[in-house]
Amino acid sequence: MSIKHRFGSLLSSKGKLEYAIHLTETGQAVQGFALLSRLAAAGDAEASFRVGRAYLDGIGVPPSLEDGARWIYQAAQAGHTEAAFVLATLYTVGLPEGFEIQTSREALDLSHTPEAGPRHPDFHLGLRWARVAAEAGSPDAQALLGYILTSGPEDLRDLPQARTWYERSAQAGCSQGHLGMALCILQDASTDEDLAAAAEHLREASKGGLGTAFDILGRMYESGSGVPRDLGRAAEYFREAAERNIVAAQAKYGLMLLEGIGTPRHFGRAETWLKRAAMNGDTQSAALLGDLCANGGDLPPNLMEASKWYRLAAEQKHAGAARALGLLYLTGNGVHQDPDVATHWFRIASEAGDVHADADFGNLILAGASATADERRALQSRFEKAAEKGDLVGAFNLGVCFSEGVTGTQDGREAARWMQKAADGVVNAQYWYGRMLLEGRGVQPDPTQALYWMEKAADAGMAEAQVTVAALLVNGSINGRRDHDKALTFYRHAAESGNVDAMFSLAAMYGGGHDVPENRPQAQLWFRKAAQRGNGLAQMMLGRYLVRGLAGVTDPVEGRVWLERAKAQNIRDAEAELVLLDEAQPDDDD
Repeated sequence: MSIKHRFGSLLSSKGKLEYAIHLTETGQAVQGFALLSRLAAAGDAEASFRVGRAYLDGIGVPPSLEDGARWIYQAAQAGHTEAAFVLATLYTVGLPEGFEIQTSREALDLSHTPEAGPRHPDFHLGLRWARVAAEAGSPDAQALLGYILTSGPEDLRDLPQARTWYERSAQAGCSQGHLGMALCILQDASTDEDLAAAAEHLREASKGGLGTAFDILGRMYESGSGVPRDLGRAAEYFREAAERNIVAAQAKYGLMLLEGIGTPRHFGRAETWLKRAAMNGDTQSAALLGDLCANGGDLPPNLMEASKWYRLAAEQKHAGAARALGLLYLTGNGVHQDPDVATHWFRIASEAGDVHADADFGNLILAGASATADERRALQSRFEKAAEKGDLVGAFNLGVCFSEGVTGTQDGREAARWMQKAADGVVNAQYWYGRMLLEGRGVQPDPTQALYWMEKAADAGMAEAQVTVAALLVNGSINGRRDHDKALTFYRHAAESGNVDAMFSLAAMYGGGHDVPENRPQAQLWFRKAAQRGNGLAQMMLGRYLVRGLAGVTDPVEGRVWLERAKAQNIRDAEAELVLLDEAQPDDDD
């Protein structure tokens, strides 16, 4: 500013205002604020507005909501249009509880800092000042007024009037006005022309950098609503929205990067966006991150990291994440093993509607995990409601409750009744019902039907049923029916799924004495698998095979190791085998 103008600024209020603004905009905010303050105190509305904004923004002075709101209010009362809009915004966004805009400095209570408290919108006062600014021609205020009339309390809502104000704002080129018009159109859209018109308003709104506009455009291009379907453009719009902190867009863009939809697949960037979405409260992203960490994908599995993301989602009642977290605590993977904590998360998943978690929760309680009487009653009540609606899994779980007395009272007849209903479609129920028929629990014994139902479960792949049925077929316990070939098949399938008892029995069948071809190398292989998993009988048999060379290879040193382990488990024949081994060893004195 020239010396002439600077000198002139000292002679008129207008000149002083221009000089104060010049100072503020050229890096001399403190000096500019000092001059603006004197002008505001003298009643200049523009100066009052700028002083208020300086306090609100912390420019040239420490930020202060009290002082900022007071000067904005003073400017608005003096007819300053932009001040009226800012005041309307303050009321609409919300002021701290107990905070009132004062008109004099002396009336302010500076003993507390209301900025720290939660904000409470006052849409009625927001409407009053937004209307003042809107009628004075402020496009931003017109858009704000449309928003209040659309989304404020029921007694203020007036959608036709809101659309009128949005339209005036959009005609003036206001991005918020265009966004409001788009939302109004989409609410009642019934034709492609309506959708296309909304898309045009959204494109105009996106020029102002509005994240919501980018997000909606992404969804429209993804689905081809009102615009040609274009996954590449959809991904780009979602990226723009994500960068503007639209949480749903962060989650969507992360998923598109993960799956390579509309954009090249990039696991690292996908993980970054999913993490941002998860930390911003998107439970689905947190659950997905848990799955990614647990399953590995492009990186090795990290169950400790998975538990962190599952917990974040589970704490917000995400059923799948709660169940996954429960499974981690049940198995001790990535977290310390704790059945009680597992029970807690299975209960959360169950209450959130995960039917699989219902069974997990029930089974843990049956296994002795802690649960209150109320939790047990609530569990059985959920099963009853599900069963009465025809849910076969619910019927099975209810049968388990009656069979095991989850709420304190066993009822074998009711257990059998619900198991029979569930057996039509639930493999576990087929096995349970078969056992009830075999043992006569709650029903008349019927070995033939018992074998029918358990064999049905075994054919469906249930390892426990396969082991039970195989034993019956080996011994001919039911109606004299023997079928060693089928028993061998059942044992092999159960063994391959990890059932240790099946591993031992399969090895025993291969070892000879059954109506199947003898195969001692296979016998030793399966004895070893079972022995390594702690089966005492298998440890004894493996030791015997190695000491005696029954599978073609003799190794008395390793054989002794396995026999000693079996002896430690009180396997009777192991000690006899060790005695024979010691007798067979040459005397050191010979």
